[in-house]
Amino acid sequence: MHIIQGAPDVRIHRCPACAGSLSFESLSCSCGAQVAYDVEGDRFTQLQWACANRAEIGCNWAADSQGWLCHSCVMTKVIPDTFHSENRGLWAESERAKRRVLANLARWGWLTSADPGPRPVFHLLAEATGPGAAMVTMGHAGGVVTINVTEADDAQRVQRREALGERFRTMIGHFRHELGHFFMLERLAPQFGIGDRFRLLFGDERADYGEALQRHYRDGPPADWNVRHVTPYASSHPHEDWAETFAHLLHLTDITDSFVATGLSAPDLPGADYDAYGEQDAERLVTIGAGLGIALNHVNRSMGLEDIYPFVLTPVIREKLGFAHRWMRTGPAP
Repeated sequence: MHIIQGAPDVRIHRCPACAGSLSFESLSCSCGAQVAYDVEGDRFTQLQWACANRAEIGCNWAADSQGWLCHSCVMTKVIPDTFHSENRGLWAESERAKRRVLANLARWGWLTSADPGPRPVFHLLAEATGPGAAMVTMGHAGGVVTINVTEADDAQRVQRREALGERFRTMIGHFRHELGHFFMLERLAPQFGIGDRFRLLFGDERADYGEALQRHYRDGPPADWNVRHVTPYASSHPHEDWAETFAHLLHLTDITDSFVATGLSAPDLPGADYDAYGEQDAERLVTIGAGLGIALNHVNRSMGLEDIYPFVLTPVIREKLGFAHRWMRTGPAP
């Protein structure tokens, strides 16, 4: 791989005042300009109306008018108990991950102002609260996505990853997985229906969910889980298989998009202007993303770090990713 000059400005944005480089999380530019991210245009503008959470948790997205919440923060209906000072930082980190995922989805037209469909409602909860310790289970039900912000703490997340025997566990991953459930149940099934093709690939989603999870945690995944499923947990139930596949589609697409945005090139990339979110050929997108994952794994290993994408994509898994891609790149129904 080598550097290409003039790569598209996707995740490395430009300051509207001086055209200097900005990261996706920037609040200001080195030139002194105060900036805000406009998700509709995937660009930064000079700050006019700040999100009401800008001072509170460092949200750098633009609001529609003064004193209002931004497009992302307005979807959060429950925030963690901020009487515990550490929860404010965990809330900020969780919202930062959520903004990234929502910006990804907006590239396909989902959850933008032009999208007429329902939005997810986020409950961001902490285990440490004023009344005492609370149990928080991540999940989706009836359009509500619950996220345990305690896992925004690196030490807590690594501890749980090791306890559960997972190779990958991040806050961005949690949001992508739970939004996979939201999209299937609240958006895609009503739009496309769940037919024979879905059940052929993922299984019959009408199977008892509670019994399936109990069996998974009692017996573990089948010995050959990695032939048909991207993770062991994906083998527990068709809904979980879908949510994991959905999350991995976003992982691979954003790996590719971010790689191109930095001006890097790899043999499988068609060119410096390649748009991962505009790609129509799912197999090509998955091949590029998986190839970059392998290359970046080697880079991480040179520093003694964990693999960035420690997964093997069999032909069956690739077919599932292609199925998810066809549904997502179509965008919301008018």
